[in-house]
Amino acid sequence: MARPIIGIIGGSGVYNLPGLEDLREEKVPTPWGEPSDTLHFGRMGGTEAVFLPRHGRGHRLSPSGINYRANIDALKRVGVTDIISVSACGSFKEKFYPGFFVLVDQFVDRTFGRHSSFFGNGCVAHVSMAHPVAPLLQQRIADAAAAENIAFHKGGTYVCMEGPQFSSLAESLTYKAAGYDVIGMTACPEVKLAREAEISYATVAMVTDFDCWHPEHDDVDVAQIIKIVHDNAARASRLLARLLKDMPPERTPCPIGSDRALDTALITAPEARDPELLKKLDAIMARVNAAG
Repeated sequence: MARPIIGIIGGSGVYNLPGLEDLREEKVPTPWGEPSDTLHFGRMGGTEAVFLPRHGRGHRLSPSGINYRANIDALKRVGVTDIISVSACGSFKEKFYPGFFVLVDQFVDRTFGRHSSFFGNGCVAHVSMAHPVAPLLQQRIADAAAAENIAFHKGGTYVCMEGPQFSSLAESLTYKAAGYDVIGMTACPEVKLAREAEISYATVAMVTDFDCWHPEHDDVDVAQIIKIVHDNAARASRLLARLLKDMPPERTPCPIGSDRALDTALITAPEARDPELLKKLDAIMARVNAAG
């Protein structure tokens, strides 16, 4: 079995990963454009890790301005097998209070201004998104959170809005009534692109606020969540350090087949595929191409 290489995408407040040894940075070009930042390579315990700040250092990229395809392609090119997405979010439930971590396993995509697929005219693919989170990876995160005494809940639905504005009250009440658990601006299309790239994916949704539905809390604004963001980042660092140190030296294949998602997704006949698009898909389709 291959060794795991863990990709960590850090969201708001998580701009580095303390404790990485043999740290180096590398700029990784992609045919989809520039990733959010250089990739930070290192190891913790015996596990190799690659860290990428989603918004870039200094938080210079808005949720709509992130090049999600470049980010996932770059991680694929350097051999990442599993992605842990760390994201700030609002909560629709009292029990998911600021500072709480939700290990979501479902997503509702309400974005509209982003490239959501590597594929398209000339090479069409339809990957399954019924179960977007890799369950074994999610369980390893849960075990690490429990070992570090971090308050968390396993499971839940994350609704991804376009932003960058926060929700209106009507939107917030609608999402709460629908039974969603948390809201953020960055999980989509990231989770979809990871599936197309055959990389196992799991999200740590770090609650910073109650969105604007809660009658006893002020409407969310940036100033009020800064302290929570910093506190969450410290907890996330502890969780990730424990996860990497406890990661087995050999990778177990994803039980839901996320690392072979393209086996049943490609529909365009080989002779009809666009050569120019295939060049851009060289990293995404590397396993499929190698298999002939």
